[in-house]
Amino acid sequence: MTDALDGLTTFLAVARHKSFTAAAAALGVTPTAVSQKIKLLERRCGVVLFQRTTRRVALTEPGESLFQRLRPAIADVEDALAALGDYRGRPSGNLRITAPRISGAWLVAPLVAQMREAYPELSIEVSLDDAFVDLVASGFDAGIRLGDAVEKDMVRVPISNHSSWSIVGSPAYLAKAGRPRTPEDLVRHHAIRQRLLASGVVYRWELERRGKTITVDVPGGIVTDDIGLMVALACAGAGLAYVPDQAIERDLSDRRLERVLEAFLTKGPGFCLYFPARTQEQPKLRALIETVTSFRGQGAKPLSRTPRRSTDRAPPRGA
Repeated sequence: MTDALDGLTTFLAVARHKSFTAAAAALGVTPTAVSQKIKLLERRCGVVLFQRTTRRVALTEPGESLFQRLRPAIADVEDALAALGDYRGRPSGNLRITAPRISGAWLVAPLVAQMREAYPELSIEVSLDDAFVDLVASGFDAGIRLGDAVEKDMVRVPISNHSSWSIVGSPAYLAKAGRPRTPEDLVRHHAIRQRLLASGVVYRWELERRGKTITVDVPGGIVTDDIGLMVALACAGAGLAYVPDQAIERDLSDRRLERVLEAFLTKGPGFCLYFPARTQEQPKLRALIETVTSFRGQGAKPLSRTPRRSTDRAPPRGA
């Protein structure tokens, strides 16, 4: 008798990772074993589930349909297995977290280290990605994002009260181009511009004067979606960059960068942990919530959603 579930774990791993090699690593088997499992499953189902080239693996239409049907069922199975942790009294298994790259060193690293010390039975996997991530579709248990980048139907636990951003340039650039004194001066400067991964648009800098928002489309011939590269380019004298303070602390202290227009900058929403409401009773999620609450130094409170300042674009804090 054929096992109806045979091959489905392998199918889900390939669908989530979009790679036979990555799926094999996650499952602890060889890529050849993964390929054979998928071939047997396709033969049994009578349809091709993946389109495969030397560079890309993608779901076919039947494969996508199967993935969408299996996803909630597998989530229920995982929840049921996770609930067994209640009987052991300790969270265990694999906890998968997605977070923006900028949060890796100053936020995610100490948070994960604290969790590992408190819950050594728990395996933790972290993916750093600035783009919007569908937790359920991508197989993540929880995410960390800025408050205004989280969907309304998610449970949110605050980690930081606010985020702060600065406009910076190197001493050499400012000596050559001059130091801007007002937002209007920015049109005579060169910006290292950011393309927002969530929307694909190039961010127009938003400042504030006397309580009113000022939007400046600073000219510039460099566009990137990576904040680390923006900082490096600013240090190299390529122009001004609008970046989060956590990314420039060392460069400011070492005087590779200097802030400008500080009087016109505002604080943005803080970072928060978020996850689907249906999963919050899992032992590993409760452990994560408790760690975040301890990490923040106060009881968890709902994070109010900060409205975006315009309808046609999002600030870099929502990227």
